[in-house]
Amino acid sequence: MSDTATPDNTLIQPVHTAKAARPSQRDIDSTMSARLAAFPAPKLRDEYGQQGSFLYIEDFLPRDYTERLIAAVHDVMPSVNRNYLPGHKAGGSVSRHTLDKLAPFIADLYRSDALIKWLEAITGDKLQLSPQDDPHAYALYFYTKPGDHIGWHYDTSYYDGRRYTLLLGVIDDSSCKLDYELHTKNPAVPDQPGSVQYPPGAFVFFDGDKLRHRVTPLGENEMRVSLTFEYVTNPNMRPFQRFISNMKDSIAYFGFRQVFRRKGGKNGQA
Repeated sequence: MSDTATPDNTLIQPVHTAKAARPSQRDIDSTMSARLAAFPAPKLRDEYGQQGSFLYIEDFLPRDYTERLIAAVHDVMPSVNRNYLPGHKAGGSVSRHTLDKLAPFIADLYRSDALIKWLEAITGDKLQLSPQDDPHAYALYFYTKPGDHIGWHYDTSYYDGRRYTLLLGVIDDSSCKLDYELHTKNPAVPDQPGSVQYPPGAFVFFDGDKLRHRVTPLGENEMRVSLTFEYVTNPNMRPFQRFISNMKDSIAYFGFRQVFRRKGGKNGQA
């Protein structure tokens, strides 16, 4: 079941960049190219492979980009769709369709050629954007009420190819942790548990079908917001897989109205 609710904005500090001019796609690529030069892809690709398709970088985004994401949280709070699945999940979500309208900087960052090429160097795969009708392509996830969490799961790809998940920390005034288990799909390597509490601007990246993970429950007077980007190697999806994916997204994340909205408009907006 789901409902629309506004998180407690007293937990979010004002952001001075909230009304700053939106950078162009070219400016974003230039900024990201300069930032990514600090993270040598060959070395990180080795680390990513050794960890079973998983990589964590604590200080990833330029600070002003992190501040823009925090500002986006303010802009979309009235549109948070809360969901509760007994025994598995409680929290809120804002889909790419709403972000296109209220926080377009997020869509621009998701499409950064510099970022995508760097991720391709890490994975060795040719990455593509998720289709325009995929509400998970980029989305904000809100943990705002005590007990908000998500249980153990994989980011299962319903596409014909692989789906990669990129997590960016936005707000973390919480005790929540991202717990994970590496190598669970590789019988030749023992499972390796780990845990990270990623702060604003931090980066987590993994193959969705390979990393078993969860987010531990939110405590009292805490708040956590993270941003997810999803990239695919093949944007095709079979009809039955599409049905399963749409039902999961409707019930567990964004609500039926967002998932089954009428198609049309720029960037797939209704």
